[in-house]
Amino acid sequence: MTPKQILDSFSDTLMQDERILSAQERALLAALLQHAKSSNIANEEIREAVQGVIASAVGETVGQRAFAVLGGSIVERILAGSPFSIPLPDVSAKTQPQPPNKSPGPGVKAPVKEPPKPIRDTPVPPNQPQPPNQPLRGPAPPSPVQPQPPNHGIDTTVVSQAKVTVVERAAILPAKCVVLDELLAPQELDELTCFTLERERDFSASEVVSPVSDGGVVNYEHRRSRVLMDLAQHQDVILNRIRGVLPQVLSELGMEDFSIADVEVQITASNDGDFFRFHSDNGSDRVASRQLTFVYFFHREPRRFEGGELRIHDARLEEGTYVSEGSYQAVVPRQNQIVFFPCELVHEITPVTCPSGQFADSRFTLNGWLRR
Repeated sequence: MTPKQILDSFSDTLMQDERILSAQERALLAALLQHAKSSNIANEEIREAVQGVIASAVGETVGQRAFAVLGGSIVERILAGSPFSIPLPDVSAKTQPQPPNKSPGPGVKAPVKEPPKPIRDTPVPPNQPQPPNQPLRGPAPPSPVQPQPPNHGIDTTVVSQAKVTVVERAAILPAKCVVLDELLAPQELDELTCFTLERERDFSASEVVSPVSDGGVVNYEHRRSRVLMDLAQHQDVILNRIRGVLPQVLSELGMEDFSIADVEVQITASNDGDFFRFHSDNGSDRVASRQLTFVYFFHREPRRFEGGELRIHDARLEEGTYVSEGSYQAVVPRQNQIVFFPCELVHEITPVTCPSGQFADSRFTLNGWLRR
């Protein structure tokens, strides 16, 4: 085969894959090219320049999508029937926390290498009453209607009190995360957003893990938001993307590879006044097998909320309790961005401000956990 025949055959293969070019996109491109060809532009050079711009844009988009699809396919072939057991080289060096990448662009990007300067948290007294359903001690909880800012004047904040022997727990838990941009293709993001907005009635009040109950319980003093557990086909879409970047993520975090036995996924909607107090994601026996947390941000454009930062705290172990060092990594919600971090890290979601109060204007996340 000639080089042209090889390229033509490869192009035909790409065009037949809906993940790379949907039927609607192919029809739109055909219409644009036909219009450019049959237009009344007298200058042939201008007509060819227009077609060249379209070709360049299509090539860039198709190339990025094909790269993601090819990566997922290679990983699936390597796994050969074990969808989440990914062998990785031994990583001994710990990486520093990664800030969000502010440079948008197509495809999945590696996180920015230089971490931001630590931000001093506003500490609160460590002897505030803790919620009855969560083995944590944190800032005084806000009222269900309007979360209140923490008090001032104390050096440390107690953030976790999970009952695990000191031998099994690290003395220091430095904040660290991996942030990747543009995880989903534009069409996938639009479909996920439409799916979420159409299912407002299916969302229910968020629960927290209770040490005295087999199931979760609603506690508006500790967490306030709404969740959707049935993600339909979107669960497979997000997990396929995670599968493709998981080796990079574990390497960046300095985590050993592990065989994943289960995955939990949900969509969380946070509206005006919603929040999540200090907690870790594997601080009790029922969730102790959780290893890696992921949080994917999305929302309707233009964004109509503020706040809702994910803050991952530096912490140290004091008498069996993790205490905030007063510094943290702050991740501001950005469209089509995903954050990964180890489940044992203590973190919080700051209160959301959404003046309209409309569900469609909420801060949405598709978040979950990989279990060992």
